[in-house]
Amino acid sequence: MSKKNNKERVNIVYSTNPDFSYDFQENEEAETLEPSKQLLYVSLDKKQRAGKEVTLIEGFVGSDNDLKELGKMLKSKCGVGGTAKDGEIIIQGSFRDKVIELLTKEGYKTKRKGG
Repeated sequence: MSKKNNKERVNIVYSTNPDFSYDFQENEEAETLEPSKQLLYVSLDKKQRAGKEVTLIEGFVGSDNDLKELGKMLKSKCGVGGTAKDGEIIIQGSFRDKVIELLTKEGYKTKRKGG
């Protein structure tokens, strides 16, 4: 008999009950809200980035694919690099005003965060 290390099992270590069924962790994809119902916070950030400024967009509610599409659109319009992961978009450089303008054109509600 082989032992499998199944990390998707949750809330159980071992059971002697023969009728027991394991609960498996399901990866739920967040449903993307329409742009008019989202509030995105746009700020400039330099913390832990070796002094380089980045534009940070936080507060996106939706799937990772939609987040990456929005990040790709913003990066191409600004002509710079960046990343989109963990519910936030990072644009290299100081593009806060341009990003706010682009997001409002797309229908998102935005708030300037920080100075």
